[in-house]
Amino acid sequence: MDRMRRVNELLQREIGHILERLICPDHDCLITVAKVDCSPNLRNAKVAISVMGSEEQKKAVFSDILNERKEIQSRMSKAVTLKYTPKLHFDLDYKMEDAANIIDILAKLDEGEEDGTK
Repeated sequence: MDRMRRVNELLQREIGHILERLICPDHDCLITVAKVDCSPNLRNAKVAISVMGSEEQKKAVFSDILNERKEIQSRMSKAVTLKYTPKLHFDLDYKMEDAANIIDILAKLDEGEEDGTK
C-alpha cells in the first residue's frame, strides 16, 4: 500500500499545480486538492476538491473543473508517467470549511472565557 500512497500524493500534487494554472486565474478563491484516492489498477481516481469561498464560487469552480476534466487529465498524463492514466472523478470536499468553522467557534469560546462570560 506504500506504493498507492505515493501515487495518490503524486497525483494530488500534480492536479493541484494544474488547477492552479488552469482554474485559479478565473476565480477569486482558494482551491485545494484535499485528497486523491486512486484505484489499485490505476484506472480511476477520486479527487476531493476544497474551495474556500462563497457557495456561488464553489459551484462556479466545480463547474469549471468538470468542464475542464479532460484537459486536466491530459495535462496530468503528460506530467505523471504511470502505466495507465486514471480517469479523474471530482467531488467537493467540505472538511476544510468545517474545520475553519470549528476553529472560529473555539476562538469565540476563548474570548468569552477571557471576558469572564461563559
